[in-house]
Amino acid sequence: MSLSTCESSPSGSIRCNGECVSATVTPPRALCRPPPPPASTPQAQLDKAHPLSSGESRKKERALGLPVARFPSDLTESRASVDDLVSASVSGRGEDMGNCLNSSSRVENAHPPQNASSSSKAAVTSKRSLFSVSSIRTTCSTPSTLSVQSSSDMIGSLTTPTPRTEGEILSSSQLKAFTFIDLKNATRNFRPESLLGEGGFGYVYKGWIDEQTFSASKPGCGMAVAVKKLKPESFQGHKEWLTEVDYLGQLHHPNLVKLIGYCSEGDNKLLVYEFMPKGSLENHLFRRGSQPLSWVTRIKVAIGAARGLTFLHDAESQVIYRDFKASNILLDSEFNAKLSDFGLAKAGPTGDKTHVSTQVIGTHGYAAPEYIATGRLSVKADVYSFGVVLLELLSGRRAVDKSKMGIEQNLVEWVIPFLGDRRKLYRIMDRSLEGQYPKKGALAVSILALQCISDDPKLRPKMSDVLASLEQLQGVSSAAGKSV
Repeated sequence: MSLSTCESSPSGSIRCNGECVSATVTPPRALCRPPPPPASTPQAQLDKAHPLSSGESRKKERALGLPVARFPSDLTESRASVDDLVSASVSGRGEDMGNCLNSSSRVENAHPPQNASSSSKAAVTSKRSLFSVSSIRTTCSTPSTLSVQSSSDMIGSLTTPTPRTEGEILSSSQLKAFTFIDLKNATRNFRPESLLGEGGFGYVYKGWIDEQTFSASKPGCGMAVAVKKLKPESFQGHKEWLTEVDYLGQLHHPNLVKLIGYCSEGDNKLLVYEFMPKGSLENHLFRRGSQPLSWVTRIKVAIGAARGLTFLHDAESQVIYRDFKASNILLDSEFNAKLSDFGLAKAGPTGDKTHVSTQVIGTHGYAAPEYIATGRLSVKADVYSFGVVLLELLSGRRAVDKSKMGIEQNLVEWVIPFLGDRRKLYRIMDRSLEGQYPKKGALAVSILALQCISDDPKLRPKMSDVLASLEQLQGVSSAAGKSV
């Protein structure tokens, strides 16, 4: 833009971009502003600015590991028809629906976050968006054969960790500071026969300590503990170790694994937890030779895990668990579920805001699609992961199974056409159940899972609503083994 006085024009005129205009009414700068951009932007520019909204979005979603669901043509049914189906299943209408009342690896994506995918917004019309949590709650009152803690038992500290230095964290009076010699003796010098498992950043051993003094004791005497020993060369592991001390040192709940203490001596970083004798849910569902879990037990595990997540999400400041999966759900002797491994936990944002991470960390198959694609993180990402675990409980299949072919490798992608359909649901049910489960209870759980894995995080229910729905399904679980 250039401004100069017009040589052959009346006083008060100026030359603006080669033309003489009057400057008596409008200020010169306003007269010479460049024209506004065109109303429409070429599609090529939009695609460049928003790569996930272009025609290549599906390819990129697959490359990122996102579930790209295939929907049958008959999934355009209305919301009313879905509610009618659920209502029929709950009230017992239909010959095959039964009578409820009378029945007894981590992802690490270092790419910067991208703009949200338009495919996520289009999920409103997908099958995942057709169901509501409120529509699947039942009125069955028959108690389960396995006891589950009532809502009144869900007490615990709701104070979430505030940013603190490592010294402040380790000086917490609530945790026992163990010496390395103590834990070496407790695990019998970290012998191979004491090894319980191995993770990305360390090893877990079984040990024994005195219940009163916390000193090492002989095997079989005192209290059994699980000792996690960090690999010295793992920088990320040290960060997660400290995060876990910070969170579990302050958060206490019956459905969170109890952290007893820690050891920090030079490169030796260890954590000491209560021992969970039944191991992880992952082992019970997928390990060869393991005793299959009954339908009643699966519902009990789901309820316990849901209580743990609900506690975290309803804390004074929300806590995003960020790594909810079957291997992090540990079981005590009564199959009460407790969440473990808080190394990736993160304080949640306030209000309806979301965190935006430049490094996406999680586990393939469990991580929410919007988190992988954009780095945006909220408690609804945990809800998605919970939905995946519900699918694992239903099907007995892993979230990602490379031994399968094609679409069956991704559990979410494979089960979509069958969820919520009482005539097709049996095709994905775990064969180890041998048909011993209530048809309407399985249908309700499948619809709940479908709601949790909605592409649009806004359409996913709150964990408190998920928990309420599962608790109302306890009566249905007692129908296992009956022909419905």
